[in-house]
Amino acid sequence: MKALLYCFIGLTLVSFMLPEKHKLRIFMAGDSTMQLYDSTKTPQRGWGQLLPEFFREDVEIHDLARGGRSTKSFIAEGLWLKLVTQLEKGDWVIIEFGHNDHDKRKPERYTPPEDYKRNLIKMVNDVKAKGAFPIVLTPIAMRSFDKNGHYYDGHGAYPGKVKEAAEQTHTPIIDLDSIFGAVVAGMGMDSSKALFMNFGPGLYKAYPQGRKDNTHLRAAGAKKVAALFVANLKRLHLKPINQYLL
Repeated sequence: MKALLYCFIGLTLVSFMLPEKHKLRIFMAGDSTMQLYDSTKTPQRGWGQLLPEFFREDVEIHDLARGGRSTKSFIAEGLWLKLVTQLEKGDWVIIEFGHNDHDKRKPERYTPPEDYKRNLIKMVNDVKAKGAFPIVLTPIAMRSFDKNGHYYDGHGAYPGKVKEAAEQTHTPIIDLDSIFGAVVAGMGMDSSKALFMNFGPGLYKAYPQGRKDNTHLRAAGAKKVAALFVANLKRLHLKPINQYLL
């Protein structure tokens, strides 16, 4: 009886002494193409919303992306500082901006290409200073077709600036602009509408008149972008984040 009692006490002590299982933490900084949406109110989805499906349960994904933000406004509004303040050593940060940076109609968002690059470098350096790991992404492709039905890249100089920032800071990069663009182009002008908020009337209660939005994603588009991100993340062989993928 005493032996059983000592065994129970020993097991109890060991359970208290064992370290808590480490959870990998991933933070996401970006715009409306990445952010969370209320699925009860809109068919619109950010690709970050679908990302948890590709990771183990012991991963925390904090999607802090915010619609309408550029690198400039994300920093100016204190959203970036809020993210950096939460970072701990060993965390990961996924950074994807660009859609709003080239919007000259809104000066609070507009960021010239060189400033955009500088902002990305600042973000990368801030993450590394906390002992965390950044991954930079080119902005996801839009559904851009000319009148002849030929796909074209609508982001101009901005994807190239992401590549320059990644090269200068020796930071992993995933070119979602090219990768997702190839999918959109391959599907063609009509079929690719299914990935985006581009649909006719009567399909969704929230949009009785339909919608013609070639930037923002529906569930199929968000899942496709998330899957493309994960597939290319695996090719980078980054540890330990790849060990947490399903």
